[in-house]
Amino acid sequence: MAELATIARPYAEALFKATAADLNAAAQWVDGLQAIAGDPQVLQLADNPNVTNAQVFELITAVNQAALPALAQNFLRTLIDNGRLSAFTEIAKQFRALKNAQSGSSDAVVYSAFAIDGAALDDLALTLEKRFARKLNVSVELLPELIGGIRVVVGDEVLDTSVKARLEQMKTALMA
Repeated sequence: MAELATIARPYAEALFKATAADLNAAAQWVDGLQAIAGDPQVLQLADNPNVTNAQVFELITAVNQAALPALAQNFLRTLIDNGRLSAFTEIAKQFRALKNAQSGSSDAVVYSAFAIDGAALDDLALTLEKRFARKLNVSVELLPELIGGIRVVVGDEVLDTSVKARLEQMKTALMA
């Protein structure tokens, strides 16, 4: 999907520059809007020729629970008016990458078969920061098919200590 990345890049860079004063606040509303704008039903509605751009904007702002700053509203209107709402997920991804590059951190997704409590997550985050040698923004997603253990994804690096991965390794070794 190089085309989508190419379309999203100027929007992400403009958003990054416009929100440079408070990137953390911008990241919050970008994540909130991305969750809504990335929904297939919202995208289908936005592509419907019988629905106006104003109606799409009103729908998204009504579903979003936090009040949007004027910059966020203008950015959302620009995307809708230019027919680029479908690129919002990629724009958000590139925006986070720019934000992380500036702060010297990376996003880390920890996939776990079970919920991880706050203290254990903090300990895990410290261990992962040492392992990957950088500051990490850790998020957790439940993935019951892992059976046990965790799988950590940081950019293009994967650390898989799950039971499922070990079983796959054993299967490969036995079949060789």
